[in-house]
Amino acid sequence: MKENIFGKDINECEGLMIDLGEARYRGKQLYQWLYEKRCGKFSEMTNFSSGLREKLSDQYELFHGKIETKQEDHHDGTKKYLIEQKDGQYIEAVLMHYEHGASLCVSTQVGCNMGCKFCASTKGGKIRDLSTGEILAQIYLVEKEEKLRISNIVMMGIGEPLENYDEVIKFIRIANTGFGIGQRKISLSTCGIIPGIKALAEENLQINLAISLHSVFSERRKLLMPIANRYDFEPLMEACKVYFKKTGRRITYEYALIAGYNDRDEDIAGLIKLLKGSQNHLNLIGLNEIQETAYKESPRLSYFLAELEKHGINVTMRRKMGREIDAACGQLRKKRDEDKVSL
Repeated sequence: MKENIFGKDINECEGLMIDLGEARYRGKQLYQWLYEKRCGKFSEMTNFSSGLREKLSDQYELFHGKIETKQEDHHDGTKKYLIEQKDGQYIEAVLMHYEHGASLCVSTQVGCNMGCKFCASTKGGKIRDLSTGEILAQIYLVEKEEKLRISNIVMMGIGEPLENYDEVIKFIRIANTGFGIGQRKISLSTCGIIPGIKALAEENLQINLAISLHSVFSERRKLLMPIANRYDFEPLMEACKVYFKKTGRRITYEYALIAGYNDRDEDIAGLIKLLKGSQNHLNLIGLNEIQETAYKESPRLSYFLAELEKHGINVTMRRKMGREIDAACGQLRKKRDEDKVSL
């Protein structure tokens, strides 16, 4: 089976050109064709000789996967895509439109091992990590499908990005230097993988880091997010302090409000204690309910927001998008797998 050339970084592109007996600068040209020019076929690389294009196609393939299903929310224009991989596995990507441009939520794994109780992505566990090329291809496919350019990337789709660390870091660098997406327009969301957060602090990146918080009480957080049994609340907060000190980049804490669970007055008090005087940011989220759990969206969103603002907390409420479609992460993929089993 030929190796997929999509996902190669600039150094790899230069190296493979040298291995093919070509000049190093051809590698930069290849990199530009793959990412800046969003080239779909070797035959389209017109500043390469026919002989070089033949050598490339003999040894490599240029594969991006394919969109099998697309759902659209006609209320806000949110679109969700089910994307088939080379091995027949499926992932999801979600396109959202904001005033600042088109934002794409990408997946970093097929399935997820984090076990968060309110998330459909984790049902069935993780099957495998995605390669750099498979993460990048989500941008390529959606741009081609919608005839637009993605301006913002959010790694909040299926999977835990910091559990696929090397491929994700490579993805960020190519999305930045290849696709031209600014690092400050790239966000990475993690359940709180402490070694990954510490490593990320040393990468000299300017991306946005988001932490899935959902409770300031350790035992309640562990019930919602089993990974918190491995990476407890207090060590996580210390790692976040280290990250902020090293990078100077504020952290966003994500907080999905669940009725009767983390929307109490004592939860408000806990958040105020955690964030008072901090430059970090709290993002309140209306829960996307899934059939597998009894967790319901809290009716106290507005009250929660007002109380936090009253105490000077840097807080916003995420606009809930995709209400008409399978908006929660993993729902479309899960439905597809269930339909396949029932055939």
